[in-house]
Amino acid sequence: MGKKRLALGLDSSTQSLSAIVIDIDTAEKCFEHSLDYRADTRLNRFGIGEDYILPPREEGEAEQPPLMYLASLDAMFADMREAGVALENIVAINTSGQQHGHVYLNRNAANIFSSLQKLESSASELKTLLSDVFSYPTAPIWMTANTVAQTNHVRETVGGKAEMINLSGSDAPLRFTGTVVRRVAEQYPEHYTATAKIQLISSFIPAVLTGNVNVPIDYGNGCGMSLMNYRSKTWDPALLAATADGLTGGTETFHSKLPALARPDSIVGNLAEYYVEKYGFEERCTVIAGSGDNPQAKVPVAGDLLSLGTSFVNMVSTDGDTLDPEGFANAMYDGINRPFMFGCRTNGAMVWDAVRNRYGLSKEEYVPAEAALAQVAPGQFMTFWQPKTESFPVSGAYDLIRSVGQPTLAEDYTGIIETSLAAVYTYSAVFTKQTQAPLFVTGGATDSPEIMRRVAGIWNRPTLPVEKGGAALGAAVAGVKALHDAANEHFDIEAFSASVLKRGEPIQPLPEDVEAYHGAGKYLERFREKYEQIMAAHPV
Repeated sequence: MGKKRLALGLDSSTQSLSAIVIDIDTAEKCFEHSLDYRADTRLNRFGIGEDYILPPREEGEAEQPPLMYLASLDAMFADMREAGVALENIVAINTSGQQHGHVYLNRNAANIFSSLQKLESSASELKTLLSDVFSYPTAPIWMTANTVAQTNHVRETVGGKAEMINLSGSDAPLRFTGTVVRRVAEQYPEHYTATAKIQLISSFIPAVLTGNVNVPIDYGNGCGMSLMNYRSKTWDPALLAATADGLTGGTETFHSKLPALARPDSIVGNLAEYYVEKYGFEERCTVIAGSGDNPQAKVPVAGDLLSLGTSFVNMVSTDGDTLDPEGFANAMYDGINRPFMFGCRTNGAMVWDAVRNRYGLSKEEYVPAEAALAQVAPGQFMTFWQPKTESFPVSGAYDLIRSVGQPTLAEDYTGIIETSLAAVYTYSAVFTKQTQAPLFVTGGATDSPEIMRRVAGIWNRPTLPVEKGGAALGAAVAGVKALHDAANEHFDIEAFSASVLKRGEPIQPLPEDVEAYHGAGKYLERFREKYEQIMAAHPV
């Protein structure tokens, strides 16, 4: 029997670096580990605060130290070796990175990166070897919100909201990379001028792994930049021109700072000698282009995926042409290049927890709440509450609004669950195909039969609970597919994903629930009318 073949998925997220190792031939998870940037003593020396960002110089700024990402790689590989993971059996490494986050690399970066190919580099550490590669010292991340002027400029220059969506697949959210780069260039022109390459965090990590500063940006994460034409998967001339308007060197110089674009599951090289010598990796270990955390999290599920976490994330598979004309959702490609729409509702399960808390129940006290849900038939009550400004659909924050004067736990809890689910369903309808294919659902709410019953009724399709996978797992699965593709071998990614990501039994919608929600003048119709009134009264 030959040696095991392992695939490693890495997720460089806002708060941690996570790793999952999968046995390619058995679809078994062999190792899982996560390093918290604040809790790990090797990583908590880079100046981030409790919010995991550096102290902002102004409101809306959100940046992290890229040296922390480098230190986390060394720490992770050291821990894996210490844990007895057979690093020499890892034949593919695929990565995920927090979307929109990026780094600015100077003209010396290419030569410095290539030093990782030298045997003697293993005597040092990544944070030391690569300390001088940055033209701008920090990495702006997805929490950035100070780009209103830049975003408006780009949107208006290309012809307005509809054309912005038509070109990029999104309505230029503040966090998207292109307008953040424009702001950095306006505020710090000397740093922009000194920049030779801009890499997303998701492409920066494979660049560090291969010792090649010119690793491409993938299509999936390229969608989160307001620079790529969604349908042609190329840097869009109009978007580039609008973003570079007035910057030093204009469009041509700006374009030169961007890497090429590639499929997220393409092979971009082999692991650099640094890792072979220092940790014992196999020198022929392939490195995959990688993608963002949301595209990678979507990989193990081919259909529509609803994640019911603190915030709600709805990932809807599409034909690649369907977009959201309102701009609430963003068009993306997943980690194996399948198109999907991404919508994120900020006020998710955290509001459910807050309602239970009003009745004296702690966050983990689900039994009384479940019993209360069972007392109420679906489609009866509406409770609205947005403690935070909402992005799906865009609307302001407001306090609790009820449909009854003296509510009980059952009425309030049912009401808040059904209105928040109805919001996701209603404002996703424009890009969601009507189908009886199962809706995959993940998150703690999958343990609640009453909540899952309501999901099935509102979506009017079977719902299928799946365990939480995460971006590192998706990256590992996509890495396995990339290996098989490179060898021209058949690979059933659905069967492999079903083995590595456990699924429950499907829950069928009950006819009476479907009627209560979807009938003429029934819940969903009344919900939309009431919610539109509330949003009009509470603009952003």
